[in-house]
Amino acid sequence: MKRLLFVQPWIHDFAAYDFWIRPLGLLQLASIFRTNGFDVRIIDCLDPYHPSIAEDFRTPPPRHRSGRGKLPRQTIVKPDCLDFVPRRYSRYGITPRALRTLLRTTHPKPDLILVTSMMTYWYPGVWETIRVLREELAGIPIVLGGNYVTFCPDHAKGSGADILISGGGILPVLEKIGQVLAADRSFLPSHDDLDSRPYPAFDLYPIVGHVPILTSRGCPFRCSYCAAPLLHERFDRRDPFKVADEIEHWYRTRGVRHFSFYDDALMIRPDTLIIPLLRELLRRSITCSFHCPNGLHLREVTDECASLMKRSGFETIRFGFETSDALRQRLTGGKTTNDDFLRAVGCLKNAGYHSEDIGVYLLCGLPGQSPEEVEESIRYVRENGARPLLAEYSPIPGTALWETSVKSSRFPIDREPLFQNNTLLPCRDACLTDERFAELKKLARQPLP
Repeated sequence: MKRLLFVQPWIHDFAAYDFWIRPLGLLQLASIFRTNGFDVRIIDCLDPYHPSIAEDFRTPPPRHRSGRGKLPRQTIVKPDCLDFVPRRYSRYGITPRALRTLLRTTHPKPDLILVTSMMTYWYPGVWETIRVLREELAGIPIVLGGNYVTFCPDHAKGSGADILISGGGILPVLEKIGQVLAADRSFLPSHDDLDSRPYPAFDLYPIVGHVPILTSRGCPFRCSYCAAPLLHERFDRRDPFKVADEIEHWYRTRGVRHFSFYDDALMIRPDTLIIPLLRELLRRSITCSFHCPNGLHLREVTDECASLMKRSGFETIRFGFETSDALRQRLTGGKTTNDDFLRAVGCLKNAGYHSEDIGVYLLCGLPGQSPEEVEESIRYVRENGARPLLAEYSPIPGTALWETSVKSSRFPIDREPLFQNNTLLPCRDACLTDERFAELKKLARQPLP
């Protein structure tokens, strides 16, 4: 039997928060390989429930009952190019001691190690994780995939991994690993049918806590700042009744009561997914809480949809509005308008949501975006009954806004991914000083009227 070890690496950054983070792609792969007879295990360096946290941290960070919370962290030396930033730089997750202990007690040894990656500017955590894997499991091939490899393939060659796999599809990964291990795979999920995949292997965790759900792949919109089209060219979605089956599975078998939706396009064409899904969950008497940390689409919100969300237990709702400036709305993709925003807020209020419940993301630090535009957007959202949430713009290679970002940034973001960190506001207008940004954050956080 071939043995695979899946690894979620550390995060190195100035700030990181666990908004229901789980390595969903890794867990989907693990489940597919297990179906094909492989022995699969996972080490999640960001697992907030790992027992080593209580041993290695005097005061483990608090966790919200919903599954989100602060991650344990250790202060580390900042990369030289970020030494000018007056903030503490940290390794987030379990300690190196804990990871080495896990690797030294892994028996029998795996035949292959698969490491994922997320933000491009988190790559130092990926590189450090791979170094430790090399030291503790010498001679075992390491495969690196995920967003960092997809967006920065040349830079990722320095990671220390033996094999790099880019792109957001699962089938290329299955094909590559099958070749590396010379292993037969009797089961392959359909590329076109997302419901042909087995449920992600959350059972590999001793404590599940919460489960993220993915109902679609890709997005019908082509927003200039978003990387979704780079990861998945097509927009495919699941059968709402199969999604209900998955939620019920974890609800009944593992007692999960908190679920997060990872896809931005959950609300698209509501009659074909979100509405029948929520009706079915209510029919099955599944009493749980749902959380949407990503920006849902405002345009699709109706009175019926909002009512079903409230009755079904949608507790954390976040919407992508980005700006109240009509011109920038059109230039960045045209996914929403001010009229969409006003109508959606009205529907949500009618359903019983309060202003504090309705989180609305606003982008800050876009190329050519003035601080006055950001302030006007904050005030517009506040005055019309929702809670503004500032989202600092992080440039992503390959997106429609990338070349403009490279030209406008005061950092060489095309050569060093660390400068793509949104903490730096790398593409901000010259008028958006640190003091002005602090004022905007303070305004956004003020209690709502």
